[in-house]
Amino acid sequence: MSSVVLREVPVDSPVHRLWAGTKMIGVFAFSLLLMFIPSWWLLGLATAFLIGVFLLAKLPLGTLPRFPWVVWIGIAIGAAINAPVGASALLRYAQVVLFGFLLLGSSFLVAWTTPMGEIAPALAKLGAPLKKIGWTRHGVRHAIPVDEWAVVVALTLRGLPLLLEEMRILRAARKLRPKDSLLHRAAENPLVDILTASMAVSTRRAGELGEAITTRGGTGELTARPGAPGRADAVALLVVALMCGLGAAVELLF
Repeated sequence: MSSVVLREVPVDSPVHRLWAGTKMIGVFAFSLLLMFIPSWWLLGLATAFLIGVFLLAKLPLGTLPRFPWVVWIGIAIGAAINAPVGASALLRYAQVVLFGFLLLGSSFLVAWTTPMGEIAPALAKLGAPLKKIGWTRHGVRHAIPVDEWAVVVALTLRGLPLLLEEMRILRAARKLRPKDSLLHRAAENPLVDILTASMAVSTRRAGELGEAITTRGGTGELTARPGAPGRADAVALLVVALMCGLGAAVELLF
């Protein structure tokens, strides 16, 4: 995979200047539409729209991730399983695969054009209306923990690039380790070794991150600067609404 997965690409573009919440609303709108109407017309429209956003964001081609061969083998196996069922099953499988890549690509676009520090405040602001929903138990009212959910998402997004980098380092270190004998080589399980080392490293990093957050006064600062949408965000949301409306109208009428 690319080394910039889930990391902002520091390029000045109209997409980078949009509010983080606007991008997440756009991704959610297209995902919801494709979930209910997964037609080839809408899939093609969404693909063209993502390509247009990618070009507007001025992202270099090197940003695109390079998937490992295991992914393509898995897709080929899925196609081989659906092929005997019939052409309709194979086409439906192709739609599902394309839909998955579109969701992945839209998530990558948000990550490439948005600082990670803006994700949690935007999620907290978008979910603010949910705080009014709650329940009462033993005389104490409990509200939906929107801020806590936003903090968990933000910490997860910040930790995933570190985890990927740690796994690359562990894999490279394992390749450099000398082999004592053929018996030792046969007894090794590379997957178990890497997973065990990754769990140990993740536990250590989680402890360090928790101590750092406690020292800085907790997680409140992660949602303290929610930002606000501007005129460009209104235009972007209008474009997204028009694209979704056009795609749905063409599909339903024709």
